Amino acid sequence: MGYNKSNFKMIREKYATKYRLARQSAEERTAEVEAAIPALSDVNRQIGALGASMFSVALKEGASGIETVKEKMEALRARRRTLLLENGYPEDYCTVKYECPLCGDTGYVDCKMCACMKRDLVMAAYETSGLGRLLSEQTFDNFNLDYYNGNPQYRQCMQINAAYMQRYAQTFSLPDGAPESLLLMGGTGLGKTHLSTAVARCVIDKGYDVRYVTAINLLADFEAKRFGSAGADADDATADYLSCDLLILDDLGTEVGNQFTLSCIYNLIDSRLNSGLPTVISTNLGQQELRSRYNDRVTSRLLGAFRLLFFRGTDVRIQKLSEKQ
Repeated sequence: MGYNKSNFKMIREKYATKYRLARQSAEERTAEVEAAIPALSDVNRQIGALGASMFSVALKEGASGIETVKEKMEALRARRRTLLLENGYPEDYCTVKYECPLCGDTGYVDCKMCACMKRDLVMAAYETSGLGRLLSEQTFDNFNLDYYNGNPQYRQCMQINAAYMQRYAQTFSLPDGAPESLLLMGGTGLGKTHLSTAVARCVIDKGYDVRYVTAINLLADFEAKRFGSAGADADDATADYLSCDLLILDDLGTEVGNQFTLSCIYNLIDSRLNSGLPTVISTNLGQQELRSRYNDRVTSRLLGAFRLLFFRGTDVRIQKLSEKQ
């Protein structure tokens, strides 16, 4: 499992800034009250000196010496609280106020990542996944099988697909037991993107790096890299497609077909398969159409190395429009 490197760097910098600002703010408040309450400056100085002596006292006097220091420290802290309250300040006015009291804005508790940092990394992953608002709108819970009631066989097929993809997402694990790659096949509006998005959200929540891209945009990024027209952005994007924990490639078959796109698609699929990284691909094309459009190297991997899930039914988008009319 690995968080996106760019996101991780951004969040680490964010936490370093929060930590620094929290301590800086406490120092500024301390300077303010020490100027207003001269006696407080002496108390703070004594607290600092006592804290610095803790190690040497422990070496010389052992546990009894440490206990004496703690008692003196608590008496000084009580004196500081009294001075603050008597002068109209909150008793914790000089205390460093971190956003997360568990990790002190470091992002870690006992060498383990704090829940607050995990949450921030997940939110960052939502933003960089390429799915945007769809992550909140398309979930397993709101995948409605009622739209497939027109044909019992279609409903059963889609019920099996939804259950399989939910189990796939819930058990997703890398690097051991890498999940298989999926090829979602069926007409437009049958729920391929909905279930792919639901998988993405679940996998992101588990802490994995997920990328969603349409075939058209993916090929545009590879073309931009080839001709150097987008600089580092194109390089970063194509690198992410090859190395992310899960790639969701939507609408395969809508891209312009030529030798360059065939080469890119083959290299992408082959590289990810060889690296043990799963890919979820959706297409409106049938098996024969795939064979006609792509060469044997591509189709042999798509139809041989991917699990095929067939989507059946009547366009859900059209059904929803009819309901509104």
